[in-house]
Amino acid sequence: MAAPGSPDGPLPEKPGRLASLDAFRGAVMILMASGGLGLARVAEEYGDSRPWLRAVGEQVEHVPWVGCSLWDLIQPAFMFMVGVALPFSIANRTARGQSFGPMFAHALWRSAALVLLAVYLTSSWSDRTVWVFTNVLAQIGLGYPFLFLLAFTRPRTQWLAAFGILAGYWLLFASYPAPGTDVDWKAIGIPDDWPHLSGFAAHWEKNANAAAAFDSWFLNLFPREEPFLYSEGGYQTLNFVPSLATMIFGMQAGRLLRLDLTLAGKLARLVGLGAIGVAIGLGLQTVGVCPMVKRIWTPSWAIFSAGAVSLLLAGFVAIIEGMGWKRWAFPMVVVGMNPIALYCLWQLSGGYIKTNLRRHIDPGLFETLGPAFQPMLERGAVLVVLWLVVFWMYRRKIFLRL
Repeated sequence: MAAPGSPDGPLPEKPGRLASLDAFRGAVMILMASGGLGLARVAEEYGDSRPWLRAVGEQVEHVPWVGCSLWDLIQPAFMFMVGVALPFSIANRTARGQSFGPMFAHALWRSAALVLLAVYLTSSWSDRTVWVFTNVLAQIGLGYPFLFLLAFTRPRTQWLAAFGILAGYWLLFASYPAPGTDVDWKAIGIPDDWPHLSGFAAHWEKNANAAAAFDSWFLNLFPREEPFLYSEGGYQTLNFVPSLATMIFGMQAGRLLRLDLTLAGKLARLVGLGAIGVAIGLGLQTVGVCPMVKRIWTPSWAIFSAGAVSLLLAGFVAIIEGMGWKRWAFPMVVVGMNPIALYCLWQLSGGYIKTNLRRHIDPGLFETLGPAFQPMLERGAVLVVLWLVVFWMYRRKIFLRL
């Protein structure tokens, strides 16, 4: 393990803050908090006569299982940016004279805080604690100590760790028995019209895979009103293992952005690696090695999504840092500097905001354009209010950090 500031560890100099990173992180959070602006509901109503609207609506919903939409890229982008930020964070702490021990202790504290915060947010609308760990904050928290330790190793070790994790996770699923003809699909939440995976891909079937089997044991170790049988959405606790690779890929992007290269050179590498990731992910699915399933973070998905996020991030860096167009990104920067605050506010207060807007402005405020547009007006109004709260915090330099 390299020491902080060594040639193989994080670079020692304190970098200037890149507005493009805050803007990209903020864009991801705004997209999440928008709830898709209800465009899926509008598309459902008017998509038959407007194919473009139907295509847009499909991009603001998760795909049922295999494949990718814009909405599916929100979580990997959030996790990728955790990795991007880590080399900057460690370099800043090293420049302030912090040693490895206190930094690692903080990483462990941050990990525990993220997991417990995720459980709290998941339990907010329940009468008791809901012990599940598929919330994005929990997934980050479970993998963060390992990410932190890897940050002090050579880049080659980090790449080997990422692909080793994905290879091992692929082997876990591939060696677990594929579902047979005697499976009671309804007992694990699979409807009759579900498009089942066939052949080798069946090893990654919803709620009938290795990670689902783990959760049927692990989650029942916690107090529950009823035994845990399956995840309705197919999400699994062990997703944090391959998503650790996503954060490692992000950490490589962060190291790249800190190298002593021209901006054009950094962008060329970022775009090149992103394109390779997209090609590999699609290729693994096309040849039948591993389907791309975000809900269980298959290795092909981890590689594909990291590549796609790299390309999106390169676009932000090129526009904001390269072309100098920064003013347009200010609303996103405000959010990107306080992402945990916006996430918690969105999770806890969306319904409260809608109720009070109706109460204090007009009970029919969101029905003025008809039923199809009601979700759009509701979610748009909530997003504006949430942004104003985060802007107030930004003006007063209040930043929620873990």
